[in-house]
Amino acid sequence: MFNTEPKNKKNKGSALLLTILVLSTLLAINLGISTILISQIRVLSGMENSVQAFFAADTGIEEALFKGGTGFMGSLSNGATYDVIISLIENKITITSKGSFRGTKRAIEVTR
Repeated sequence: MFNTEPKNKKNKGSALLLTILVLSTLLAINLGISTILISQIRVLSGMENSVQAFFAADTGIEEALFKGGTGFMGSLSNGATYDVIISLIENKITITSKGSFRGTKRAIEVTR
């Protein structure tokens, strides 16, 4: 009486195949976006370390201008360190300060 057999046997399973293709495409897009975001997070983390190292070097310059001397080292409460060298060459005072924070180093040189 009733025919329960599909009308077209060629279409059998096409919905499953289409679903797998759509999910595969969405997964690929998601993995691509995740890769981009992870790399951006790493870059931003490196930037933060760079800024902290720069400000440590700047602190060294400020301390050298305030205290004077020939050179010294110091550290900040966040773990950043700085190393200052003051030299006099041809009547020019040069202050070089190297800041370091979590493996990132930045330097500032001031000449007067």
